[in-house]
Amino acid sequence: MGRQDRPRRPTVSDVAATAGVSVKTVSRVINNVPTVRPELVEQVLAAIGELGFRRNDMASSLRSGRRTATIGLIIEDLANPFYSVIAAAVAKVARSHDTHLITVSSEEDPELEQRQFLELCQRRVDGLIIVPAGSDHSYTRPEMEMGMRLVFLDRPPSGILADSVVIDNARGARAGIEDLLAAGHGRIGVITDSSAIYTARERLAGVRTALAGAGVPYDESLVRVGVTHPDEAVHAVAEMLDGADPPTAFFAGNNRITIGAIRELCRRGHDAALVGFDDFELSTLMPRPLTLIAYDVQELGRTAAVRLFDRIGGDDSWPSETVIATRLIRRGLELLMPSDARASVDAS
Repeated sequence: MGRQDRPRRPTVSDVAATAGVSVKTVSRVINNVPTVRPELVEQVLAAIGELGFRRNDMASSLRSGRRTATIGLIIEDLANPFYSVIAAAVAKVARSHDTHLITVSSEEDPELEQRQFLELCQRRVDGLIIVPAGSDHSYTRPEMEMGMRLVFLDRPPSGILADSVVIDNARGARAGIEDLLAAGHGRIGVITDSSAIYTARERLAGVRTALAGAGVPYDESLVRVGVTHPDEAVHAVAEMLDGADPPTAFFAGNNRITIGAIRELCRRGHDAALVGFDDFELSTLMPRPLTLIAYDVQELGRTAAVRLFDRIGGDDSWPSETVIATRLIRRGLELLMPSDARASVDAS
């Protein structure tokens, strides 16, 4: 089909005419101006859906096709090194596209996440990478229908279809538990984050699968869910070790829980085995051996950023989920010591 035969793309004026409003009103709805009457917002969004109008069409009409050369990244906690590495990886990809990155933290607050999303859209970013805090992302649909490009990171979205890049959480946790079972541990303390979080649910599912596969009962008395801080992990480990039949090993659901578990085990001089999800800075210098379920955090961020720029560049293929593989690694200061030095320390 020749250029002259292609269907004409709808314009802002077409949307305005279909909705029965002014071009200015369409522009205000596009940019989420809060003073627009709700009924007018509904009229404009209905017209946008009917015409197949996209946000990029709006940008073309108002800014002669120029992009803002900015993208947004909404993460959970700026203080967590995990998210710092992701932000750095995304920023590197953005620089290669001559694009600036705006990074904000939702602090695990779904309402804050939604406000930040709308604020970044008002800045007309070309696309967004989101680490979800909430469980319903249907609020993003109006912007997506207007052409906003989204990629969800670490956790998939709900309520919409969009690209996501996630870790192989269930398989990683299963491998960690199987490693402990192979070493002869039948009583394993399990400490995870809130079950409302996708990653925690997936990791707990992996734990259950591994135990069931080995014929080991899932003992609720050895499971602590909703642990969000290292201090809480310290308490969870202490509580289980003080029980009548304490575990001989622990599974920690994330890096913060692992750090808390190490603190309590070292304080007691306890030799319980420890497997934790996520590698972390200075893990090789921990004063005791441990096993970590690791993955390439930089690749996680890089993959999401590359996918986003593919979308910004015009890729309109069906949304996909990319899964980043995990592996088991051995950590701890003792592993760095030569075997003769370890023998000397043991003898002393």
